[in-house]
Amino acid sequence: MTGRPIPRLFDTRRHGWLATRLGLAMIAAAATESIGLMLLAPMLIALGGAEAGDSQAAGVMQWLETLGIPVSAAPMLGIFVGLVVLRAVIVHIRTLLGQSLEVAVVDTLRFRAWSALLHCDWRKLSAMKQSDNASLLISEVDQVGYAVRQGIGALAVAVTLVGIGLAGLAIAPVVAFGTACGGLLALLAFRRLRIKANLLGEQLNEAYRRVFSTVSEGLVGLRVIKSFGKEAEVSGDLAQGFSNLRSAERAFLVESGFAQAALQIGGSIVLALGVWLAISYAGVGATVILPFVALFARALPLLGALQSNWQNWSYSGPAMARIQTLIAEAEAAREDDALALEAPHLRTSLSFESIVVRFPGRDLPALDGVSLDIPAGKIVLITGRSGSGKSTLGDLAGGLIAPDCGSVTVDGVPLQGGLRRAWRGQVAYVQQDPVLFDGTIRDNLLWADRSADEEDLHRVLSEASAQFVLALPDGLETVVGESGHRLSGGERQRIVLARALLRSPRLLILDEATSALDAENEMAIAEAIAALRGRITVLIIGHRGALQAIADHIVTLQGGHLVPNNAIDNNES
Repeated sequence: MTGRPIPRLFDTRRHGWLATRLGLAMIAAAATESIGLMLLAPMLIALGGAEAGDSQAAGVMQWLETLGIPVSAAPMLGIFVGLVVLRAVIVHIRTLLGQSLEVAVVDTLRFRAWSALLHCDWRKLSAMKQSDNASLLISEVDQVGYAVRQGIGALAVAVTLVGIGLAGLAIAPVVAFGTACGGLLALLAFRRLRIKANLLGEQLNEAYRRVFSTVSEGLVGLRVIKSFGKEAEVSGDLAQGFSNLRSAERAFLVESGFAQAALQIGGSIVLALGVWLAISYAGVGATVILPFVALFARALPLLGALQSNWQNWSYSGPAMARIQTLIAEAEAAREDDALALEAPHLRTSLSFESIVVRFPGRDLPALDGVSLDIPAGKIVLITGRSGSGKSTLGDLAGGLIAPDCGSVTVDGVPLQGGLRRAWRGQVAYVQQDPVLFDGTIRDNLLWADRSADEEDLHRVLSEASAQFVLALPDGLETVVGESGHRLSGGERQRIVLARALLRSPRLLILDEATSALDAENEMAIAEAIAALRGRITVLIIGHRGALQAIADHIVTLQGGHLVPNNAIDNNES
């Protein structure tokens, strides 16, 4: 349509039978309309509007006689009403089937994109702009549904036009052929508008992404916005975004309106010219002209609808291309399945051998030649300046990413392929910003292990110094609110730690987990972590303070390298 490859929207296995039924409904609806239009000339004769001998619809008359249908008023009117009723039922069924196919395509694409993101390699995933992904999954994918609706509409209209064309050929072949050629030329003439519709669609998608990004970032940063007194500025940014969005929508409406007006004007000229030529040079009588005018009057708005559907499809093309690109890129970076692989249990050590990790757009490696052994059951603190590679080392330890060079081993077993993903089942991760889901404290804890019982929940709350939960009025049934905003930062962090411990991990990673807490909460978590020594290997990233005092070993990174002779034993066992 516009030179852009059409994205693969239909899954033959899932949507094939639904699409087949929809196609049959389209053909049936077109057939009923075509037959009804072909009967116009015999109806005029039956109702006394013309003489049978003057009619040029002899073929239709003979066809009716062959079927044993008398050309008289009662049978003709009865057949006409029956066709109208049948067509109404078929069109209703066609609408329902079309809506079912649209929903099936959108839901399949949305689920496929979401699944692709969930299984995408962390390096690829972390480099994506998640607000763009959210916009695509929530709003832009609905444009794909709109495109499917337009495509179904275009196909239904095209099939109906074919039926009308067949009826026209039966009534006046020469005139019908000439009119059909004019219609095809009209569609070709509007190619420029369809190309422009595609460009307007790209502008619309960009406007949607900017609005979504402004809203999502604004909601996350409301505290900062208010503290800096930037309410008016942020409000103005959103207003400008909506203004750009509406401008793109209006530009498309202007182009669509122009196309429809041009088609209607051109169609009326073609009709007038065709009728004049048919009467003046072909000697066509009223019995043919009147049904043919009715055919043309029915076909002209359908031709306009076909042009509109086609243009709307082009308008939605960028959204279709974007979601297909996202799916393709995410699926290309899909992690290996863990399958039935059994992860190592970390009984001796977690080792890094000559590790090199590079990220696109950075001249220097995030880690370069790092070799390190972390003894099982010990508490190890990884420290260093921002950008020194601490979090990258944590991602390697947790199996989130694989090194470009070198190897990560657990008890001498390399974490490669599906085994790296299997190892993640033995790891619990607690980050700086505690992530809680809207629901109760019980819901958030059980998210780690649905099979945990009341005793397990009380145990991990105790291990995480989070016994305060049991003193709350609603205890474990306390609703935490969106992102846990009904709890303090320290309370959220201790609940997140309890959730991590409910997994019974072999390795616990704390990435800046107490950097935003006050001294009292930091000390409470430090005491909880110290009690895990010997049972769980703990990797603490990027903090000194109270957590430094409980570390068995301290490792310092600088510019992606280990600082020589930096390991310090605080607690010799």
